[in-house]
Amino acid sequence: MLRADIRLFIALTVLPLSVAEPHAVSAATTTTTAPYGARDRAPTLAFTEAEVTISTPWDWPVAPPHPIIRPYLAPETPYSAGHRGIDIDSGSSSDVRAPSDGIVHFAGTVVDRPVLSIRHPGGFITSYEPVTTTLARGDVVVRGEVVGQLQAGHCARPCLHLGVRLDGEYVSPLIYLGGIPRAILLPTREL
Repeated sequence: MLRADIRLFIALTVLPLSVAEPHAVSAATTTTTAPYGARDRAPTLAFTEAEVTISTPWDWPVAPPHPIIRPYLAPETPYSAGHRGIDIDSGSSSDVRAPSDGIVHFAGTVVDRPVLSIRHPGGFITSYEPVTTTLARGDVVVRGEVVGQLQAGHCARPCLHLGVRLDGEYVSPLIYLGGIPRAILLPTREL
């Protein structure tokens, strides 16, 4: 794990979190240096406890249970291999719901898959595939609203690929769905 990734992991899982809008980082105070300048380093991010706030988790976009078929796997660089989202087993339901209030950012086909993207407050964009929808760019959606229908083809069994970008960078959707348990650091020796 890269040093900046470790800082981000600690900032998002160890620092006390306050209840506010679902927003992870204040864009005005986040600093990024050398964004992939050498293509082998992640950006350096600076966080303070006040800047990291996560609210009540977003709603899951598919009905429970929510078994993860394939987890998020962060790439080492923007162009490296990785899995920039999670694949969620959808069971027998084909309804896909908005996890939070937002505005449709994109609804259409990418390569050969139907994709829906929703822009949320705080610099977030969530993407869903393979999902067909009657919504169009600019349509307002509310938390829990059915925004599309899941189609076959992404996994061997029915599953939804959910991706989350924060200010253009992919992050694990589980951060906002409440699926990452809070880290507890224990001493390794007596003090």
